[in-house]
Amino acid sequence: MAHSSAAAETGPISVLTCAACGKRNRIRPSERGSPHCGSCGKPLPWVVDATDATFDVEARSSAPVLVDLWAPWCGPCRFVSPILEELATENAGRLKVVKVNVDENPALSARFDARSIPTLVVLRDGRVVDRVVGALPKPQLAARLSPHLAHSA
Repeated sequence: MAHSSAAAETGPISVLTCAACGKRNRIRPSERGSPHCGSCGKPLPWVVDATDATFDVEARSSAPVLVDLWAPWCGPCRFVSPILEELATENAGRLKVVKVNVDENPALSARFDARSIPTLVVLRDGRVVDRVVGALPKPQLAARLSPHLAHSA
């Protein structure tokens, strides 16, 4: 699988801000582990953007991946976005959030059958293990994610 390793090494760079010390960290996708702050060593909140071209690299993770299929004009999507960032911060090192703008990435929209947005898809080892259509308040979304996060502890 040298191809996937090469893809991960040359994949898109994300800039993640450490919730503990505020330092900005540049990371590339990796199939193993989760990103940690280069300054203080704490796990980073893992929220990245993906496109039709970069999704497969970004979706490879040992942690559960929560795919957020959204659009900028969607009110419920704007409601859910800060909740997902909070969940990523609270579960740093145990959850990866991959945001996909459906207007700009029609292939991923079709792949995940996103007929309504927001559509949230939980992936484990590349397979869909849960799906939420619509905006849920944080307590309900956290409860829905909890069983998937328990497996990554």
